[in-house]
Amino acid sequence: MNDSSWGAPAASGFWGPDQGPAPAGPAYDGVRAAQTRPMPIVPDVPAGDHQDDHDRGAAPRSGPLFRDETPNEHPQEPMSSPSQPVGPQKKSAGRDLGAAIGVGVGLGAVIIASLFIWKAAFVGVIAVAVVVGLWELTSRLQERKGIKAPLVPLAVGGAAMVVAGYVRGVEGAWVAMALTALAVLVWRMTEPPEGYLKDVTAGVFAAFYVPFLATFVALMLTADDGPWRVLTFLLLTVVSDTGAYAIGWRFGKHKLAPRISPGKTREGLLGAVAFAMAAGALCMEFMIDDGTWWQGLLIGLAVAASATLGDLGESMIKRDLGIKDMGTLLPGHGGIMDRLDSLLPTAPVVWLLLVVFVGTT
Repeated sequence: MNDSSWGAPAASGFWGPDQGPAPAGPAYDGVRAAQTRPMPIVPDVPAGDHQDDHDRGAAPRSGPLFRDETPNEHPQEPMSSPSQPVGPQKKSAGRDLGAAIGVGVGLGAVIIASLFIWKAAFVGVIAVAVVVGLWELTSRLQERKGIKAPLVPLAVGGAAMVVAGYVRGVEGAWVAMALTALAVLVWRMTEPPEGYLKDVTAGVFAAFYVPFLATFVALMLTADDGPWRVLTFLLLTVVSDTGAYAIGWRFGKHKLAPRISPGKTREGLLGAVAFAMAAGALCMEFMIDDGTWWQGLLIGLAVAASATLGDLGESMIKRDLGIKDMGTLLPGHGGIMDRLDSLLPTAPVVWLLLVVFVGTT
């Protein structure tokens, strides 16, 4: 480092007027080198912060000690060169699409086979999905919030709720729901009273959210064209989700509910509505006895709304719990609850509209 970097000539001024030019020689060069060491750089930190660092014996928080030092704690990010422009980044789907498609096809095959070969087998599929969903939900509640919703009465009561809905109709489903809630209250009494209220509240919520809403799928199955009604319900929900994903991923710019689910856009919602209404018109015209296309348009619109609200509802739950997925059972999808989020609130909506439009048989 030369002296000119400090703004003073080497021959005069720096040594004083009475000393004259600095003599040449090794000894004087050594002295001169010692006196022209770089001065320490004082970091731009308020005086109070310096005092705190001194009291704690800590090193300065920022800036190198000498000019020729490069701080290792905060390496500088390389600056992009004009000759290497950064191109636009491609959008990512965020999941393993190959695994997601494979799992979806497998689940679809199981559903179709059980629907059209033996109705009772599909009731069993619903019951298994309900039990697994309850296990995922209660496990996450306990892990993240310390809420111990009793799983045993929920699982037994949830499966019984689905079967009762299929065998005894709406009345059977309501009775099973009431008995399940009562079982949750009693079962939790076997443990200490601390946290009783939040545990049973979560248990009753889980009983309503998962098995009771799923019971409406079993209620659809009881009609003469029950398998086609269930297939219509499943297709419309899947098509709605697919339309929202495809249009939102390609054209989405305006957030729908950024505080709940930042990935959802208004354009995606419009895509869900358009896809679901088109699919609803086709399904009601060609798959449902006595159904018409305009009824399918209304059902598709309702499905797009309920599926979106169901997805946002579970997103709220997962945000509160601080998790991305409810489970890892389904590669590319997450857990069972991550697939039921749109289906559960949509089931009673489709069941009710089908009853209004074409009856219960």
